[in-house]
Amino acid sequence: MAESVPTMDNSDEEDLYNVPDSYLKSYCEEGEITPPTPQSGYVPPPGEVTVLNAGQETVSLGFSLPDNSVRYTLQLDYSCNTQRDSLITEDSSTVKVEGLTPGTEYTFSIIRIADNGNRSKATSLSVFTEPSPPLQLTVYQVSSESLSLRWDTPAGEVESYIVTCCSEGDTVQQMTADTNNLTLSNLNPGVCYSLQVSAQLRNGRISKPTVTSVHTKTHLKGLLEDLGLEQHYTEKLSLSTILQIDEKTITDEPAKCNSDLPWYFLKKLMMVNVTARNVKCTSVCESNYDDPSGNTELDLDNLVNSLYSGDMLNPLDMITALFLCSDGFVRQEMALKMSMCQFSVPLLLPNCDTKQCTLMLWAMRDIVKKYRPQSLSQSKGFIEQRIALSELPMISFVRMGECSLSKSEILNKLLSNSQQYHDTFVHHDMECGDSPRKISNGLAEMTWYLPCGNKNMDVFSEPVAVANLRGDIALFETQFSFLCQTSAAVFVFFDTLDSECKLLTNQHHKAQIFLVGNHQSKHFNLNALKKVSTKLGLTNSNIILKAKNMNDADFVKTLRKTVSNVVENSKMKMQIEQMADIAHELGIWVDEDSSECQAAKKNADAITAEIQNILEYKEAQLPLQGQIWKELTCLEKEEFRLRKVGSEDIEKYKSDLQVQKTELRKKQNSYAMSNAMTCFTSAISSPGIERCYFLKWMRMNLDNVSREKLSGLREQYKEKCKDSENKEEIKDIDKQLSNSSLGTEHFFREMGQIYEASLSLPETDQSRQQLQNLPNLCAELLLDGFPLELVDGDASNIPLRWVSDVLSQLNDLVTPKNKILVVTVLGVQSTGKSTLLNTMFGVQFAVSSGRCTRGAFMLLIRINEDLKKELNCDFMVIIDTEGLKSPELAQLDNSHEHDNELATLVVGLSDITIINIAMENSTEMKDILQIVVHAFLRMKEVGKKPKCQFVHQNVSDVSAHDKNLRDRKLLLQQLNEMTQAAAKMEKKEENKSFTDVMEYSPDTGNWYIPGLWNGNPPMAPVNEGYSEAVYELKKNIIQILGSCESSANNILEFTEWIKSLWNAVKHENFIFSFRNSLVADAYMRLCTEFNKWEWEFRKEMYTWVTKSETRISNYGTVAVKSEVSDMRELLTRLKSEACTVLSKWETKLLGNLTQYFKQTEGHVYLVEQYREDFANGAKSLRQEMERSVLNQLTAAADIRQGMTELDRIKENHTKELEGRVSGLIEQCRKKKVQMTDKELDKEFDKMWKQMVNELSFPEQKATIVIRSVSHHLRENLSRKGSHACQLLSQKSLKDCGQEPFTYTAEGFCKKVKHTLGKIFNIEDQVMALQKTADHISMDCTQFVTEKLEKKNNYHETYIQEILHVIDERLQNNQDVKREIEFEVSLKQHICGFAAREFQKMHEDFIQRNDPYRCLNRNKEKFRADFKDVFHERDQCQKKAEEFTNRCLKPAVEDFVNRSLGPDIIGEMLTSQQFSTRMFFQYSVLLDLLSKDDFEKYQSYICSYEEYVKKWILDQIVERFSNQSTFKFEDQHLQSSVRSINNAINKAKTEKSGNLKTFVKNVCQELGDKLVISQDALGAFMILNNADQKLFAHWLTECVKDMANALGKTFKHTNIQMKLKKLHVNPQDELFIKLIGCGKQCPFCKAPCEAGGRFHTEHWTSLHRPEGLGRFRWHETKTLVTDVCSSSVLSDKRFRCNATRGAWHPYKRYTDFFPDWRIAPDASLQASDYWKYVLAKFNKQFAEAYNAKPADIPLMWRIITRKQAEASIKESFNIK
Repeated sequence: MAESVPTMDNSDEEDLYNVPDSYLKSYCEEGEITPPTPQSGYVPPPGEVTVLNAGQETVSLGFSLPDNSVRYTLQLDYSCNTQRDSLITEDSSTVKVEGLTPGTEYTFSIIRIADNGNRSKATSLSVFTEPSPPLQLTVYQVSSESLSLRWDTPAGEVESYIVTCCSEGDTVQQMTADTNNLTLSNLNPGVCYSLQVSAQLRNGRISKPTVTSVHTKTHLKGLLEDLGLEQHYTEKLSLSTILQIDEKTITDEPAKCNSDLPWYFLKKLMMVNVTARNVKCTSVCESNYDDPSGNTELDLDNLVNSLYSGDMLNPLDMITALFLCSDGFVRQEMALKMSMCQFSVPLLLPNCDTKQCTLMLWAMRDIVKKYRPQSLSQSKGFIEQRIALSELPMISFVRMGECSLSKSEILNKLLSNSQQYHDTFVHHDMECGDSPRKISNGLAEMTWYLPCGNKNMDVFSEPVAVANLRGDIALFETQFSFLCQTSAAVFVFFDTLDSECKLLTNQHHKAQIFLVGNHQSKHFNLNALKKVSTKLGLTNSNIILKAKNMNDADFVKTLRKTVSNVVENSKMKMQIEQMADIAHELGIWVDEDSSECQAAKKNADAITAEIQNILEYKEAQLPLQGQIWKELTCLEKEEFRLRKVGSEDIEKYKSDLQVQKTELRKKQNSYAMSNAMTCFTSAISSPGIERCYFLKWMRMNLDNVSREKLSGLREQYKEKCKDSENKEEIKDIDKQLSNSSLGTEHFFREMGQIYEASLSLPETDQSRQQLQNLPNLCAELLLDGFPLELVDGDASNIPLRWVSDVLSQLNDLVTPKNKILVVTVLGVQSTGKSTLLNTMFGVQFAVSSGRCTRGAFMLLIRINEDLKKELNCDFMVIIDTEGLKSPELAQLDNSHEHDNELATLVVGLSDITIINIAMENSTEMKDILQIVVHAFLRMKEVGKKPKCQFVHQNVSDVSAHDKNLRDRKLLLQQLNEMTQAAAKMEKKEENKSFTDVMEYSPDTGNWYIPGLWNGNPPMAPVNEGYSEAVYELKKNIIQILGSCESSANNILEFTEWIKSLWNAVKHENFIFSFRNSLVADAYMRLCTEFNKWEWEFRKEMYTWVTKSETRISNYGTVAVKSEVSDMRELLTRLKSEACTVLSKWETKLLGNLTQYFKQTEGHVYLVEQYREDFANGAKSLRQEMERSVLNQLTAAADIRQGMTELDRIKENHTKELEGRVSGLIEQCRKKKVQMTDKELDKEFDKMWKQMVNELSFPEQKATIVIRSVSHHLRENLSRKGSHACQLLSQKSLKDCGQEPFTYTAEGFCKKVKHTLGKIFNIEDQVMALQKTADHISMDCTQFVTEKLEKKNNYHETYIQEILHVIDERLQNNQDVKREIEFEVSLKQHICGFAAREFQKMHEDFIQRNDPYRCLNRNKEKFRADFKDVFHERDQCQKKAEEFTNRCLKPAVEDFVNRSLGPDIIGEMLTSQQFSTRMFFQYSVLLDLLSKDDFEKYQSYICSYEEYVKKWILDQIVERFSNQSTFKFEDQHLQSSVRSINNAINKAKTEKSGNLKTFVKNVCQELGDKLVISQDALGAFMILNNADQKLFAHWLTECVKDMANALGKTFKHTNIQMKLKKLHVNPQDELFIKLIGCGKQCPFCKAPCEAGGRFHTEHWTSLHRPEGLGRFRWHETKTLVTDVCSSSVLSDKRFRCNATRGAWHPYKRYTDFFPDWRIAPDASLQASDYWKYVLAKFNKQFAEAYNAKPADIPLMWRIITRKQAEASIKESFNIK
C-alpha cells in the first residue's frame, strides 16, 4: 500500500497507510504561505500533490493542473539515504517515478518551471515505497511433525521475518525469524498447512506475506522416507534383494544415517545376530560422546545437554516399517530369524495411515518349535510342530491409559528364568527402547514360552503363547477385541481407571480379564478399581497390584503364579491359523488373503492331501526315482568300473549294460505322468509370486506330513528299543524312518527323471516335446533363490542331462551376467554345515529335526553391482552337501564310495571349500581329508587350485585359536603326509606339501566357532558369538574370493566341470579307500564275526570227532549198545553223518554271512567286495574239515579194525584162562586139604605153563611202513611228470632223511655264489629254497611227533597228510622259484624220516598189543584173583579199585585231554589280542616295540611264522601258568564223574544176573563218552565173584577218590606238560586262525591281513620300507626306504628271485605276484612304526642283509617310540 507523509508531519505509525488529502500541505521555498496571484512572472506551485500509488520500485503522483492555458515543465527531485535523483517531465496530472528501492522513505520536491525559466515554489512530501515480500519460498524436510522453510532475502533493510502457520483458517503458530530459514515442529501428521512469510524492515515496515501450502507427512510415510524405504511400500522387498551380497555385507562400517538402519538390521537378522535390534546411527552416538581428550574444562551445562539421546529410532518402528515394506517371503524369513533370536514377532501389524491392521499368519507359518512339556519329561520325548498349527493357550498383555509399570520389561522377566534372562520384547530400558514410537502403536507382538521338561528350569510347565499390545487400548479397540476373543486371559495394565470403563465392559470377550495396577503410583484410585471390578464381576484373584513395598521380582513372581494357573486350567486353546476367522469378523486383514497365496495353497493342498503313506505315495506318484533310477545308477557306474565283468568279454558286457539301461528307460517312459506330478508341473508354471507361494506351501505341507510320520515312528522305535528281542522290528522301523522323508526335492527329482527318460524317445515324439520346457522352469526357480539338487543322495548319482540342461537354460536367462564363484561346505554329518551356510548367507537349506541333507544342493545368490567388479562375478553358488560318513547312509548301498564321489565332485567344483570339522574328531576326519587331498591334487593338475578353510565348531574359549596351535600343526603335518602319498599315487611327486597343492595357512585357514545356542533350548536364543564368528568367516571367504587369481567360471563352464568331474568319479576306482576307518571298522567287525562262527564250527567238529572216535574205539566191545554188523558199515555211517554235520555247519556259516550282509548297521556294505572271499573261506574250511575228519575217522576205524582180530584172540585166551582157573580151583578144593599160598602158586604156574604151550599165538607181522610211504610218494609225484619219477628212482627212500635237509646248488658258478652267500648271508635262490625247506620240515616233524605221542598204530592217511602239507606249503611259496629236483629231494627227505619214525611207532604198537605179552602182563593179576576166589575172599573193594584205576581213570584222563585243547583256544580267543587278526598283529608289533630287540625284529621279518608260533605259545604259557586251566579240567572231570555215577545208578536199577552184566551196563552207558581199555576190562571181568550191590557201593567211593586224585594231579601239572598230552594243539589252531594265509608282501614282507585262509587276494594295511624286505638300490647297494604301496604306482623297476634277477616294472608286479593287491597308501608313505624301526636298527639290518645302511630321511630320526606306538594303533584302527 502506498504511503505519503508531509515532511514536517510526525504522524503515528498506524496512520501511515491511508493519508487523507488534508494532511498534504504546500510550502513555499521560504516557508511562508502566500495566496496565488495572477501576475506575468508568477509560476503557480504544483499545489496539492496526491500519492496515487507507491509500489516496491515506483511511486505515482497526482497533480491538479493550473486553470490557465500556460504549459509548464515539472521537475521532481527525490532522494533517500542511499539515492538522489530527479525527473523532469511535462506538466500532467500524473507522474510515475521508477527505479526506486523497495521499502524506503523517499523525499520528493516538486517545482513547476515555465518556458521562460521561472520556477514555482517547491512542494515537498515523503513517500514510503512498498517493502518486497520474501522471495522463492521453499518448503523442505517435511516430516510427519515438522517442516523446514527457506526463502531468498528480499531487497531492503530487513530486520526479521514473520512466519505464520495456519490450518483450516486458524493460526496454529506464528514465529519470527532473524534468518531466511525456519523449522516448524510440533505439527500434526497428515495435515495441510498454509504458510505465510512477511519481511519486517528496520524502519518497521512489513511486507505483504508470501504464501504457500504443504501437507505434513503421515507418521508412516515420514518414517519410511526417513528410513529410505518409501519405494518399498509399493514395490515390496524381496528375498533376493536382501540376500544379495554387497559392500554392506562385508564391511563393518556402522550406520551413518537412518536410511542405513533397516539394512543393518536385516544383515544382522539374516545372520541370526541377537544384537540386530540395537542398531542406531553413529552420527548420534559420536556427537554425544566426543573425544574427551579435546576438552578438559568443566562445563556441566554442556555435559547435561549432550546426554540428550537425540532423535533416535525405536526398534519397534523399524521392525514395523520393514514388515510393511516386505513381501510374504521376507516376512516369513524375518519372523523365523526373529524367533530364533527369541525376539517377539508381529501378530497384528498396524498401518497407522489406513488404521488397518493385518494378522501375520503367513509370516509365522515357517516357524517350527521343539519343546518338551511335563507330560513327556519322563520319556524324554519332545513335540516338534509348526507354531502356526500348535493349539496353545494365549495370554495377552495390554495397557489402558498411561501406566507407570513397564509392561514389556515385566513380560521379559516373567518369561525368563533366573539363569537365562532375555529381552524378548523391546522395552524402554533397552538401547533406543525409550525413543517415542511413531508407527508401532497398535502392534500386537507374540512370543512363546516353551518348556524343556526340566521342572527346575521351566517357568511354565506347559507351552503358552504370549501377546503384547503396544499402545493404549482406548486407541486400538479392534486389536483389543481380537485379543479378547483369541486369548485365554487378558492382563490389563493401568494406573488410573475410569469408573465407567466402557472399554472393558463393552467387549464380548471369551478371555478372563486380569487387572494389573501399580499401587505405588500417585494416580492410583482404589474406589474406581472397586467399581470396575464389580462391574466386570472380578474376584481378588483377577486383580494383581504392585504393593508399595513390593519390588519387581516379587511382583513378577505373583504375576507368574497367576499366569501359570491360567495356563494349566485354561480350556481356551487356539491355533494361529484359527485366529484368521476372528480376524475376518473384526475386519482385520490376514496376510494370507492374497489371491496368489490362496491359489498356491489350493494347488499344494491338492497334492499333499493325497498322502496317506509316504512310502506308498512315493512309489505310486514318484515312480521314476525309485528302484529304476537306482538300478540305472548302478549300470551307469558299472559301465565305467566293470567290476562284475568276471571272465566275460568286456565289450559284450558293456553292450549288455547298454541294453539293460535302454530297457530301464523304456520302463520309465511306460509310466504316464502321475496326477501329483501333473499338478506340480502345472503349479510351478504359474506366474512368479504364485509359484513361490506354491513351493513354500509344498515344502511346509510335506514337512508337516513327514514330521507327523517321523515322530510316530520315533515313538515306536523308542518302545521297541526297550526290548532288545525286537531287533528285526527295530530294523524295519529304522528303514521306514529313512524312507519317510518327503520334500520338494523329491518332486524335482521326479521331474528330472521324467525329462531324462523323455530324451530317450525320438525327437519328434509329442510327449518329449511337451517336456522341453521343464529345465527352463527349474532355471527360473534357481534364479528365484530355490535350491537345485545337484547330486541325488538316495541314488548317489547326478542326472547329468537334466542338471546340464537346467544350467544351460539358466545361462540363457542371465547372459551376459553369467559368471559364478562356488562355495562348498564339506564335513562329518550333523556338525551343523547347513546351519553354518544358512547363518552365513541367510539362505534356507533344510535343517529340520531328524533330517540331514541328502546328496548336494546348489543355490544361487546375486552379487550386487558394487561388488561385481571386486569379485569379478555375477552370482555366488553355494553348495551344501550331506554329511560324510553319515551313519544313516553308511548302512545303505555304496555309502562309502558315495562319500568319496561326493567329496571329489564338490571339491572339484568349488572355488573355496569350507571343511567343517571338530578338532576332537580329527582322527575320523583324516579319512575325509585323504579324499579331499586327492581331489585337490587332481584339481591342481587340471589348472584349478581351490582354496579351503577349516572350521572347528563348538569352540567357545577366547584362547581357542592359540590353544589349538599344536593341533593345527598336527593337522598340517597329516595333510602334508597325505599330499606326499597322494602325489606319489597320482605320479605328481613335485608336490611335497599340502601348500604346494593349495593355498593354506594353519593360522588363517582355521576358524573357531562357538556353539549355536546361548543357553538351553527351546528358550535359548542363538549365541551372538556364533553369529559374529560366522560373519567373520563370511567376510574372509568373500575377501579370499576377491583376491582369486583365476577368473570365475561362467555357468556353461561350470556345467562342463560337473560333467567331466562326474565322469572322472565314475571311472575312479578309489583304490585308496580301504584306508578309510569306516571300511577298516566294518572289515574288523566282519572278521570278528566270521572268526566266532569259524571257531564254533571247528569246536563243534572237534566235539563230534571226539565222540565218533570214542564210538569207533568202543566198537566191538561191551561198551557199545547197538551193534553194527561190521566196522565198514559203522565207518560209512559216521562218514555220512560227518558230511551231514559239515554241510549243516557250512550252510549255517554261509547263512550267517548272508544275514550279516543283509543288516543295515555296521557299514557292512563297505566290505561287500570281501563277501566272496569269506564265502570261499567257509567252503574251503568245510573242505579242510571234511578231509581232516574223514581221515581221522578212517584212521581210527582202520586201527580199530586191525585190533578186532587181536581182541578176539585176547578174548578167547581170557575165556580159556578163566575156564582153566575155574577147573584148577575145583580141582584144588576136591583135595580137601588146606593149601598154602605157595602150593597154590605152584599149581597156578603149572596150569599157566600148560595153557601157554597149548594156546596158539599167531605171530603179528609188522607192516613195512616204508613201502606204504613209497607208494604214496610215487603216487603224489606221478602228477609232476616222468622226470620226477626218474629222480625218485635214483635214490632209495630208506637212505633219505638221515641227515638234516640241505639243498645243494648245481654247477660250479652256483656253488661259488652259494659259498659267498653263506659267508655274507645273502638270501639267494638256494638259500631261499633252503629256508622254505626248513619251515616245511619243521612243520612235518611236528606232525610226526604229535602222532608218535598218541602211541597209536600207523595209518596211511598220516603220510597222505604229510604230503598234503608239503604241497600246500610249496603252493604258498610260489614266489620262490624252484626246480622239480628240489621238490623231489625235499619230499624224499621228509618221507624217509617219517617212514622210519612211523615204522618204529607201528612196531611199538604191535609189541604193546601182542596177545602173548598182554596175557603175560596180567599173569600176576590173574594169580591174585585165583587165590581170592579159592579162599572165597570178599573182592568188592579190590575189584572196584581195580576197575576204577585200570578202566575208568585212563578213560577220564583221555577225555579231559581230548576236551581241554578247545577250551584253551576258546579262552585265548576271549583275550583282546587274539580277538581279531588286526588286534593280533597290533599286539605282536607292540610286544616287539616293548622288547626293542633287533634279533626279534629280524626273526619276525625273516621267519614270520616261526616267530609268531613261538609268540602264541609264550602267550598261552603266560596265560595258563597259574593253574587257570584247572577250571576247565575240573569241569570235564566233574562231567565224567557225573556220567559214571549216573551209569552206576542206572545199572543198579536194571535186573542183572551177575557182576559182569552190571559192569557191561555201566560201560554201555559210558560208551559214547569214555574209551575204556578192552585189555583192562577183559582182565577185570574174569575170576570175579564180587557182590554186585557191595561192588556198586565201593565203585562209587573209588570214583570219588579218583576224582580227588586226578584233581590234585591236574592242579600240580604245569601247562607245558598239559600241552603235550592234548589231542588238539592250541598253539597250532590259534596260529591257523590268526595267521590267515601266512603270506608276506613280496617286497616289504608285511604279513597279509585278508580274512580267512582261502582268500583270492592278499593285502595288508601296514606296508613297510622295502629295505626291511631285503630290497636295496642296485647301484649303491643301500637299503631302500621306499614303500611298496607307493612304488607300485611309479615307473620304477625291481628285481628279485621271482624275476630271476631280471628288471621288471613295479606297475606290473602282478605278473609275478598275481595274488597280491598292493593298495596305494593314502595317509602315510610308510608307518611311523617301521620308519622308527629302520631308523633305529639301520646298521644291523644292513649288516644282516649284506647291504649298505639306508639313507634315513631326517624326519624319520625324530620319530619317538610313542609316535611309533600311536602309528600302529592308528593303522590297525585300535580305539
